[in-house]
Amino acid sequence: MSYLRTFLPWIVFAVIPSGQWQWGALAALVIAVATIAQQRRSGAGFDALLIEAGSAVFFAVLAAVAFADPHSGVHAYSAALSSGTLAVVAGVSLAVRRPFTLGIAKRTTPREYWDLKPFIRINVVITAVWTAAFVLTAVVLAVLAHSGHAHSTPATVVQIAGFAVPMVFTVRYVAHVQAKAGQAAR
Repeated sequence: MSYLRTFLPWIVFAVIPSGQWQWGALAALVIAVATIAQQRRSGAGFDALLIEAGSAVFFAVLAAVAFADPHSGVHAYSAALSSGTLAVVAGVSLAVRRPFTLGIAKRTTPREYWDLKPFIRINVVITAVWTAAFVLTAVVLAVLAHSGHAHSTPATVVQIAGFAVPMVFTVRYVAHVQAKAGQAAR
């Protein structure tokens, strides 16, 4: 469920009707800030909140643009920009060798595993898959926006797939690694 909480602002923004994009951006901003505050109070470190912090910054800027000019050309590309922002945050986390999934995984993994190379490697792989999914989603959504189909059923399907595919991969990959480790321990 931590991934759902992490991406909740993006999900809320995606499901609010595009004609109300300024309110969707504001709702996503409020959720991102509330999530950060709640998680910090419960002891989460900043490393577990990279996506949430990126979300808050993105939605603050988007809400400002959307309220300043609800008919801005940014509107058509807002979904592509959101996926692009996630790609940048995830990609930078890889580049600085702090994969964003590492902080999330630490929430449910015993401390003695945190510094082990296999644990870090697993999170590098998972973050790389999320990053690739965000990049691909951003590109496809930009192409759809450019062709006049920014807020269409295909765009919605692409957005859903952009989250669902890496989420399913994460669950299956972790299960595979755990099963493999269990067999090796026998």
